[in-house]
Amino acid sequence: MPIPPLPGWISSNLAENAEMAAFRAGAALAHLGTVGAARGLPLALWRDRLALRAAEVCVGFSGRREGQGALRDAVHLTRAGDDPGPAGNVFRQWSRAVARPISVGNLAKALPGLSPEHIAMCLDATGGTPVERAANVLESVLDGNPRAETEALVLAEAVLATTMGQSHILPLLAFALKLRELRLRGDDLRLTCHRAVVAGARVAVPMAADLMRAAARLRSVVPMLRAKSAARAVEMFLTQDALAPAALSFMSDRAARRLCDRLVELGAVRELTGRETFRLYGV
Repeated sequence: MPIPPLPGWISSNLAENAEMAAFRAGAALAHLGTVGAARGLPLALWRDRLALRAAEVCVGFSGRREGQGALRDAVHLTRAGDDPGPAGNVFRQWSRAVARPISVGNLAKALPGLSPEHIAMCLDATGGTPVERAANVLESVLDGNPRAETEALVLAEAVLATTMGQSHILPLLAFALKLRELRLRGDDLRLTCHRAVVAGARVAVPMAADLMRAAARLRSVVPMLRAKSAARAVEMFLTQDALAPAALSFMSDRAARRLCDRLVELGAVRELTGRETFRLYGV
């Protein structure tokens, strides 16, 4: 069953007051809950690709111009244990945050700039709507460290997700919140966050529909693949935004490259870099 688009009345750009903004944000979150339950949707891949979008925005807050391709290169072409650079670290933070279930311990590993006590306090906070709680987290983190935009947004997304009963972060707020809007406080910030949730849903819902179709295509070609570990490789492609052939460590380098090229030939994955060497592949 295809994923239904976000209803037009939710995603319209009509002027609104605080109450209408909150209502539309709640409706957008409810729709996303339905989308997330769709059979065949590769949830981990959806979260990871949204994490890439969120990282691109956060990197821009510092004045850097790395796009999605540069972020992928920084993370996937850096050897284990090496520093992927400032932009790569931001992407790595988001990817780690969305890949693991929300908990104080997991968030503390992804957000070393925040204390476990602060993370726990934010996750345990009560009162207000889910979006209002997320806005309160932004205030709490940024009041203490005005340049911790990535940490503030990741933790706010975690609070939003847990308040909605979700086990993992689904990035939404970062797509629409501009740097100057993160300096707002009180009712102004809450209104902006309600609008940002709707804007995030406008990105997340069509992406989910595209990924569900692409995942179905990828799963359908598995019987055409000769490599013994092809099914295992396909599952990896269904959980991560991008992969280098070397990431398929259970295969020889040659077999991994041949499998990736075969998947491209079958129209099941894309080569993401346009290069002849140091290639990356993704659904």
